[in-house]
Amino acid sequence: MARKYFGTDGIRGRVGQSVINPDFALRLAHAVGRVLKKTQDRPVVLIGKDTRISGYMLEAAMEAGFNAAGVDVLLLGPLPTPGVAYLTRTQRASLGVVISASHNPFYDNGIKFFSAQGSKLDDAWEEAVEAALEESPQWVESAALGKTRRLDDAAGRYIEFCKSTFDSHLSLHGLRIVVDAAHGAAYHIAPKVFHELGAEVIAIGCEPNGMNINDAVGATHPEALALAVRANHAHYGVALDGDADRLLLVDNAGRIYNGDELMYLMVQERLQRGEKVEGAVGTLMTNMAVEVALKQQGIGFVRAKVGDRYVLEALNDKGWLIGGEGSGHLLALDKQTTGDGLVSALQVMQCCVRNGKTLAQQLSELTLFPQTLINVRLAPGQDWKQNTRLTQTQADIERQLGETGRVLIRASGTEPLLRVMVEARDPALANRLAQQLADAAKAS
Repeated sequence: MARKYFGTDGIRGRVGQSVINPDFALRLAHAVGRVLKKTQDRPVVLIGKDTRISGYMLEAAMEAGFNAAGVDVLLLGPLPTPGVAYLTRTQRASLGVVISASHNPFYDNGIKFFSAQGSKLDDAWEEAVEAALEESPQWVESAALGKTRRLDDAAGRYIEFCKSTFDSHLSLHGLRIVVDAAHGAAYHIAPKVFHELGAEVIAIGCEPNGMNINDAVGATHPEALALAVRANHAHYGVALDGDADRLLLVDNAGRIYNGDELMYLMVQERLQRGEKVEGAVGTLMTNMAVEVALKQQGIGFVRAKVGDRYVLEALNDKGWLIGGEGSGHLLALDKQTTGDGLVSALQVMQCCVRNGKTLAQQLSELTLFPQTLINVRLAPGQDWKQNTRLTQTQADIERQLGETGRVLIRASGTEPLLRVMVEARDPALANRLAQQLADAAKAS
């Protein structure tokens, strides 16, 4: 069944348009409530949100939709996406709801769901919800209406959880850390986590006004953090995105470390503890240097489609624990059920503290391969898979690179673009070969 509303990470769009509006939010919550009530007499749903001004409107609409279906609601207020996942699990709730558009600008918003176990829900569940949306609403009688209350100290409970994932024998004393919460859901949480573990914290991106989320700060704009780290002579900088499920780190020189490098360090942290790591999951975009380095250590590596949802699916299929994307979505399933920027940051910091080495020192033997990515605009109706010149060019380049590089060609999921990428040890070679592919792609 083709899904009409759900994408790879819930439902997302521009506020006030077809789906991100109070009418649809009410109908969606009511449909979800009806699906829940097929298996539970009195479901309980948690609702958390980020700091967008539209969150108030959507939260109120969803609360009404759930209550009208006979579902009880616990309001969490502003809370990171992984915090909602954690509390859904620990509060024994039926479902967790997050109102957020993650790293998007404030004028976008979205709605995504977590199971009672704190994990993303499968396609079959989303299809059941979409089917319920096509049915006429069935409002319950007054005596059966759901009730709503706020969960006291939701932020405090999540702060304690984050701290519990850091080795109790270690601390962050002596470290000055700049924390950038992107004016998002972790604005009142991230600084406290690092402070309570002993660090001297300098907070930026922690003054939300409803319209400045992700605006020139956070994981999508780490340059602001790099400047703040150097200006404050800090040891590290931590950049989260609007819902705090994405992470980038900065060292004292202002050097930005992406998700590929951080995933590699999360594996190393477990090896240093004497744990066996069977393998890790990246994506089609993960830098080849990470794959080579892990395999040299006898650690398996597989690539999933782009998207943390697909990384999680691959981890579950393999029974592995560590995975992630270069964008900073990182998974440590022995610590959290979903991607968690704060927990991932603590895993990397723990690695630094444990062995007394900086990020640069620990990654001295991992040199990322240069990547050249070119976006080629497709003509209306153009079928790039039938382009024989492109197919032949790709085959020739792959033979030329052998084991020293990689080619990736994929269509954008949101624009009429073909993304061609070449990875090679020599940046000039990567540029030249990527341009050859782009030229071939333009020939229809």
